[in-house]
Amino acid sequence: MPQLSPEKRSWGLYVHVPFCRRKCRYCDFYSVASRSLVPAYLDAVVREARFYADAAGSVNTVYVGGGTPSLLDSAQLRILFDALHDAFDIAPSAEITLEANPESLDQSCLRQIRRLGVNRLSLGVQSLDDAVLEFLGRGHRVSDVESAVTWARGEGVDNLNLDLIYGVPGQDLFAWREVLLRVLDFNPEHLSLYQLTLEPGTPLGLKQQKGLIREYEEEEQRDFFLESARIMGRAGFFHYEVSNFARHEAYISQHNLRYWQHQPYLGLGPAAHSFDGTRRWWNHASVKRYIKDVQEASKPVAGSENLDEEALQLEALYFGFRTAMGLNFATFLDCYGLNLMTHPIGLLQRLEKLGWIKLLEGKMTPTIEGMIRADALPLLWQ
Repeated sequence: MPQLSPEKRSWGLYVHVPFCRRKCRYCDFYSVASRSLVPAYLDAVVREARFYADAAGSVNTVYVGGGTPSLLDSAQLRILFDALHDAFDIAPSAEITLEANPESLDQSCLRQIRRLGVNRLSLGVQSLDDAVLEFLGRGHRVSDVESAVTWARGEGVDNLNLDLIYGVPGQDLFAWREVLLRVLDFNPEHLSLYQLTLEPGTPLGLKQQKGLIREYEEEEQRDFFLESARIMGRAGFFHYEVSNFARHEAYISQHNLRYWQHQPYLGLGPAAHSFDGTRRWWNHASVKRYIKDVQEASKPVAGSENLDEEALQLEALYFGFRTAMGLNFATFLDCYGLNLMTHPIGLLQRLEKLGWIKLLEGKMTPTIEGMIRADALPLLWQ
């Protein structure tokens, strides 16, 4: 059964809150459109946290995601955060993020969130077009976004991320550009811009299978990506990861940075994943199974894998091609035993000639063209 490393070191902490008012038509993340099991779920999360309390080192990032964590009421949020602080050594300066949907927030809720120590709010906006929101199956409208942002600022939220989706069937570049420019009027500190993927088994995925809608072709997706990067660059944002933009380096998501830099993190809740540096494990993607296992004093782990040297190398390459921080050759050699300048011979130089990466001062960083191909580039090493 996976255990945390006995070495006391810094960890990231992720908590999955799987409850939603309803499932969005594009979403394939694990969630349930019912809150009847919230009390039992909270009791299970409290117990699961205790399973790892003695083994974890200090925690410097906390991310409460979902689902819709903001559906928990004030008392339930208090139970959750008290349990995390009781079980773990959360640094006073820790970045603490909570995901929320605009329609689930009001001033009272935001005030409680701030009192619990949340210092970064991530709003699932997705669009500023009511017709697009309806198509995606979202539960809010543009007016809810405007109210949520106003209330968040009024309660002192000064690190605000807004999630947006582009490439929605029927959306053209002009419509997307208008949405993005309107979002910038909110002056967010961070934006996450995701290309819509029509996942199999989701309502929109099923529509695609029936030929009722289509996913954009590769060149069309490229146009959306480049236009997004252009607009964000002109607005002064740092494009630090394929889908993520920060107004300043100080607003880079420190928790997500842990994933991209192969740092350890612990996941609590159903379907949550964990990584200790060489091993990955994940919980059952079922609230009922998760609760049952924890009630029986058993870790709710569905599976695990030990990553060998080659797997770790490929993952690190994958993350390096996705981020503006890139890869430091000396660090990569120390951590993964691979000299990127000589294996495969000449590959990085060829990628540089293609304009996909830059080689400078002992490191490799992707260009905007390289970021477009980030998922494919690590395969060149195989």
